[in-house]
Amino acid sequence: MDRGKKLTNFYGNKNCKIYMDLKDVIRENALPYLPAKSLFRCTGVCRDWKLQISTPLFAHNQTNSFRSTSGFFYQTQAGMPSFLSLDPMAYGVPDPSLSFLPEPVDIRTSCNGLLCCQGRSGYLAYYICNPVTKHWKKLPKPDADHGPDPAVVLVFEPSLLNFFADYKLVCAFPSELGGYEFEIYSSEKGSWRTSGEICFADRKLLPKTGVHVNGIVYWLSRQGITAFDLNSERSQLLSSAPGALGMTNGKLCAVHVRGQGLVVNMLSNTHSNTMQMCSNARTWVEMRPENNLDIPLPAESSNYSGRHGHGHGHGGVVFVGGDVVLLQNGNIFCSYDMKKKASNYLGEINIDTNAAIVGYVNSLVEL
Repeated sequence: MDRGKKLTNFYGNKNCKIYMDLKDVIRENALPYLPAKSLFRCTGVCRDWKLQISTPLFAHNQTNSFRSTSGFFYQTQAGMPSFLSLDPMAYGVPDPSLSFLPEPVDIRTSCNGLLCCQGRSGYLAYYICNPVTKHWKKLPKPDADHGPDPAVVLVFEPSLLNFFADYKLVCAFPSELGGYEFEIYSSEKGSWRTSGEICFADRKLLPKTGVHVNGIVYWLSRQGITAFDLNSERSQLLSSAPGALGMTNGKLCAVHVRGQGLVVNMLSNTHSNTMQMCSNARTWVEMRPENNLDIPLPAESSNYSGRHGHGHGHGGVVFVGGDVVLLQNGNIFCSYDMKKKASNYLGEINIDTNAAIVGYVNSLVEL
């Protein structure tokens, strides 16, 4: 009888999740997967949701749960930062011009909700900020001269073990000895450090092409790709595939437009140049069957194919992240979802041709 009584009490426990109300189920299991702008609208549903969303623990969970590309920060021709949303109803920031920063800035790089900008005065200080919360941090002056257009890459991988962002900013800069050196800022240590590695190569890195994939930072040059491993702090020279560098399926890829389709090449073997002769090993492998993805352009972009951007004929790929590809032809922008095989016309925008266009994740990450 005692065992039967305990069993009845167990199943009658109203704290058990099988008895949770629908609003509580959504609050606990769905809200962390929403972008920041949608969450701000959800604060008006009820007092419990507002309190839940405003807690540091929730922001931490959302940072680890939501990783989708939400839009792009860029510089207008007037020099002002701005934001291009993939879905204005779902994704957005309260101040796209970043006027909350203490000085005018240039967009440099972004990673998982954090944005890196560079000031235009003094020693051209770097700022790391979250455009959603308007929280920011000014980094100390680097030891090396990074130049007016630095090849910087922000590295931030959210972790369940860290409530505050633990990030690195990596810059490849020309060495006085020739080639390139690498200076690294660590938020954990709060200081810069120049690696002992020097990449001796007769190639000039293209500053706005840097990407981070699985602990390795890659930059394009006219002659190929320069890779820098953050763990071993060793550099490597790789052959390149045509197109913009990015990450999809957790791997480095190069994507370009060919005809009416996207060509996606995945990095396969970084040591193919050291293999024996007649080896079948290749550095890059063209994805199949997605190697010729159809791009159904929206009706709004009827003049899209009439412009020529970045020398790829039908349009230039300027960003690749996850399943999202950003295409540009002149001032016309269009996104393509490789998973859904659907395109979205984003509009005609006057963007500074010398400025960076960086992908952004609408996150509540805490600095």
